[in-house]
Amino acid sequence: MRFKTINLLFIVLVLFISCSKKEEQPSLSVLDIPVFETQAQEVPIYKEFVGQVYGYKDIAIRARVEGFLEEIHFQEGSRIEKDTLLYTLESQQFEADVAAKMSRVAEAQTMLAKAESDLNRIKPLAEEKAVSESDLDAAVAQHEASIESVKAAEANLRASKIQLGYTKIYSPIFGIIGKTKAKVGDFVGRSPNPVILNTISRIDTVLVEFFITETQYLLLARRYQSLNDSADQGEKGDDLELILADDSLYEHKGKIDFVDRGVDSTTGAMLIQASFPNPEELLRPGQFAKVKAKANVVKNGILIPQRCVTELQGLYSVFVVDNSNKVKNREVKTGPKIKQFWLITEGLKPGEKVVYEGLQKVKDGAVVNPVIKEIELPNEENK
Repeated sequence: MRFKTINLLFIVLVLFISCSKKEEQPSLSVLDIPVFETQAQEVPIYKEFVGQVYGYKDIAIRARVEGFLEEIHFQEGSRIEKDTLLYTLESQQFEADVAAKMSRVAEAQTMLAKAESDLNRIKPLAEEKAVSESDLDAAVAQHEASIESVKAAEANLRASKIQLGYTKIYSPIFGIIGKTKAKVGDFVGRSPNPVILNTISRIDTVLVEFFITETQYLLLARRYQSLNDSADQGEKGDDLELILADDSLYEHKGKIDFVDRGVDSTTGAMLIQASFPNPEELLRPGQFAKVKAKANVVKNGILIPQRCVTELQGLYSVFVVDNSNKVKNREVKTGPKIKQFWLITEGLKPGEKVVYEGLQKVKDGAVVNPVIKEIELPNEENK
């Protein structure tokens, strides 16, 4: 009997202690979870294309006659004005040819003077029937032939002088000249592939050539067409931006000034040429840069930080906190990435709260305390 009483007291003591421990356990607190509140805005979609820079004019300097290079009259890499003397070739053989042609002109003029004198003497005699008509005809023919001989000799002389002029090579434009490909003493000008002596580039404006696919062309063409058809002409459809090799944004905007006539059937690409002002001459021919063009504008687009999105086997989802502070997992469809944001095309509406931090702490159906996280969205000023 005493043993049973002790067991009963022990059971009552255990129950009392366990109930006391339960009373001492504090109730679970609701987690504070940072959330991002969605909002609708116009979202510009940009495309980037790798392009190469060319001078507004890139003129190759070649010798038009054969000969040894005698002098170089410029400093490599310097600015050159139009009609500046660049190269001098040996000219002795061309000077000799000009002298020979001048001698032939003098000879032809002498023959013309004799023919003219003969004609003037024969004409009165023919009128008096002192000489035959055939003699007159011969004198007239000789005179006309002498005139043509003088013209031919003078034409040959002009051609020789032109050839002599080619021994001095002048700059056809103003611009910056590069490194000479020929040195003094080199033989230049041999056909069919004469040596390119140098290249002069005009770079106050530069051209950037890049290729786009057929799909990209249709996207850009439709956008520019819609801008042209729109009554609001405040936005220019041809403003392009240039991203340089160091990822810096070039300060001057450009425009498309050439679209190739068709798509290359072998590559499926189309050549586009854009021009950019280059007053500081920062851009040089041969540089590579990325051309950034606005391809579309999404009306009422929703951007959320990329860290809010979870991807599993190609499916994207986010945690949304509803009005009762309950977490729900929701599948979304994403568009292009814009900086550190995703463009959400389906699955979210403006004003919804998306879990920003602590995704591993929440689950579907959990109750949380949402704390709004202020994040600056990209726009036209900070794109």
